Order: sequence, then structure tokens, then C-alpha cells
Amino acid sequence: VARQLYNSHPGIKKKLTHLFGKEIWLPQGIIDRKKLASILFSDEEKLKTINELIHPYVWRAFKRFVSNYQNAPYVIHEAAILMESGFHNRMDYSLLVTAPEEERIARVIKRDRVTREMVLSRMSRQWSDDKKRIHADFVLKNNNQQLIIPQIIQIDKNLKNNGKIW
Repeated sequence: VARQLYNSHPGIKKKLTHLFGKEIWLPQGIIDRKKLASILFSDEEKLKTINELIHPYVWRAFKRFVSNYQNAPYVIHEAAILMESGFHNRMDYSLLVTAPEEERIARVIKRDRVTREMVLSRMSRQWSDDKKRIHADFVLKNNNQQLIIPQIIQIDKNLKNNGKIW
């Protein structure tokens, strides 16, 4: 949702240009995510500024989505920095997905085509799994040792059973 808002919301685009300059935009008028990431993950203050800018818009978009389109037993809001942003406090329950650090690094390198150093820089600005675990109601282990689907089925059962935590 944040990515969509970066590229479509005129007010956000204007603020991003003011904060980071025209060089963060590709010729097609969409955000250059790699360039923006290199700025944000090298400057903690700028990262904080953009999070404070975008998160209220993301929250409003999520609320609109839930109220206009959802009638499911529950709705999942996925966010890489759910805990760090404080969004977990707005949720009925929070789920932490964990994976071994080296596996996470390899996945991001492959997905984003970035260097190990860039991934480590990003990770250094995020909470540790231990800190997140304190705030999580459920933990899903994505470690290539435990099957994921049975874990998801159990979490689903618990949520459908009036959110009973196990």
C-alpha cells in the first residue's frame, strides 16, 4: 500500500520530492525504490520522517479497505515494520514471522537485488525478533525445518475461536 501511495497520491509525491529531490523519481513518474532505500537506510532521521509521513495514509487506506470490502472472519494487515511503527497496538492480535538471519538476508538479496551490506543496514534499523516476540500474540516459524501450513492452520483455528491465544 505504501508503494502504491508513493506513486499515486499527489500530496505524498509532492512531499517526497520536497524531502528527497526529483532524483528519487524514475522517468515513468514512479518512485525509484532502490534510490529511496539507499537514502533512507543511510540516514535514520530521514527514515523516521518518511515513516511519519506515510504511515497515517497507510492506516487510513487499511481502514477504508476493511470497512468497504471485507466481511471475512478476520483481516490480516501485513507490514515489515508492524511493531516498529506502532501499528501492532491498533490490531486485535499480532503475528510475527521469524526466519534464521542468514536465510532472511539471502531472501532479500534475491528479491531486491541488493548487496548484503544494504540488507544488513536495513536490518540494523529494525527491531530484533526477540523484541518483536514480546509484542506478538502468534509466532510463525519460517525456518525450512517446520512446515508452515500446519502453523497457519493452527493460527487460523485460534483466531476463529474468538482469538483464543495458545
